[in-house]
Amino acid sequence: MILFDSFALLFICFMLCRKRRRLIAIAGVALLWLLATGWLAAPLIAWTEAGVTPVERPDMHGRTTLIIIGIGIGTRRGETGLRPPPDGEARIRKTAALYRTCLQQATRCTVVMSGGDPQHHGETEAAVYGRRLVAEGVASGDLVLEPNSRTTYENAKFTASILRSQHDDTRILVTSSYQMRRALLDFRRFGIDPQPVYSNRRRAQTGWLPRWHNLENANQALHELVGIAQFHVYRWLGWF
Repeated sequence: MILFDSFALLFICFMLCRKRRRLIAIAGVALLWLLATGWLAAPLIAWTEAGVTPVERPDMHGRTTLIIIGIGIGTRRGETGLRPPPDGEARIRKTAALYRTCLQQATRCTVVMSGGDPQHHGETEAAVYGRRLVAEGVASGDLVLEPNSRTTYENAKFTASILRSQHDDTRILVTSSYQMRRALLDFRRFGIDPQPVYSNRRRAQTGWLPRWHNLENANQALHELVGIAQFHVYRWLGWF
């Protein structure tokens, strides 16, 4: 967790800088309070969405491909085994709804589910999400699983390899609002420029009382912002 690592670094500074411990302690408490009460979490979330114009009613015609990517922060176990977390479920429901609309408007509808097993659960996100997509009405014959990606960059890289052989007419990317900006950077890096559709959005709840979900949202936002910065640095270095 980026947020945890940041406060761990702050604690190390507190221990090493004896003359400035009071200042560091005040800064740490103030930072934690601003994040937990939403006043700092809200602009962080907004920053992850900056520059993206989501499509409410995407164009669907001819051969249409819906791309859904796993959330990449773990899955929970249910009675039927591993299940996606809430944001993952939101992506599945949105993709299934778009698929039903696609069947009415396009000549062919394909769903590409991209996600490996970076956290070593023993089953890939592609398999876990794939089961849920079928349960939500996506025909198994229209579902393509990409089980090797471990990062958003690899989601784009491996999905692009699949799409190059499909010759589709329109492409739609479904993911959470906070991930879309980084995902579009990665997909466009491989020549894929899909219509962005938000599955869900995270909102900070501002006030005077600290809330745990504000810290969770801030951590997720920081994860995405670091990923965006990493993309641009790696592109500058020629690594991406």
